[in-house]
Amino acid sequence: MKGTLYVVATPIGNLEDMTFRAVRVLKEAGLIAAEDTRHTKKLLVHFGIDGPLTSYHEHNEREKAGLIVEKLLSGIDVALVSDAGTPGISDPGYRLVGLAVEKGIKVVPVPGASAIVSLVSVSGLPTDEFSFKGFLPVKEGELRRVLQELKGVAATSVFYESPRRLARSLELVKEVLGDVRVVVGRELTKIHEEVMRGTVSEVLASIPVEIKGEVTLILRTEEEKESADFRALLEGLLSSGAKLNDAVKAVAADTGVARSEVYKEALTIKERLKGKELE
Repeated sequence: MKGTLYVVATPIGNLEDMTFRAVRVLKEAGLIAAEDTRHTKKLLVHFGIDGPLTSYHEHNEREKAGLIVEKLLSGIDVALVSDAGTPGISDPGYRLVGLAVEKGIKVVPVPGASAIVSLVSVSGLPTDEFSFKGFLPVKEGELRRVLQELKGVAATSVFYESPRRLARSLELVKEVLGDVRVVVGRELTKIHEEVMRGTVSEVLASIPVEIKGEVTLILRTEEEKESADFRALLEGLLSSGAKLNDAVKAVAADTGVARSEVYKEALTIKERLKGKELE
């Protein structure tokens, strides 16, 4: 009989985040694979759990995944935990889960706390659809690229961010996306939990000089609404004799449509108008 791999969510702050089921599974597991055994040991002591621990983190997961799977194949149940929240969500875990699935081992989720879902649920933003995109890139060029992909799209996007980079990242958000709505969650479920909501400018004004703790960030972008049908507006200007570049510049400024798109359409309209003149 093969063992079962349990993917166990642990508290993101408040120890009462722990579920009764998670406590039971950890007590019954033959082995607990932990991101940081010292951190997890404190949790186990608090709940009176005395099970064998082994380390499983980003620096040893490639080699350790195989060893843990061997334990599972021998019939031992293994509980996988990270330092906080759900394993595999921007935490070590997916390699072990993937290998277990490949070997036909049963993998069972033991759900619980998640900073992502916790903040989304109290954000006050549209949540019928949202996407989690992991940590914001550290390099400015990469960050600009990620933000640019959200421009003009109606979306609720969730990120993790370092507290020391938060202000700088929000400044870039404002530069690339404008003064969009954001929600910042800090120290969720802990004593000093804080949720800041508003435009980028409003949130930036309320962030302390020294911000500490785990940070989750939500950005709400909206679909760009054209103030008028830019094609009709463009054709009207070109038909009345306006120069192509002047017409493109004016329409892009009035409607918010990318100048490259307006220019491409202007060339098409110009050719069509030229064809009508020759008829």
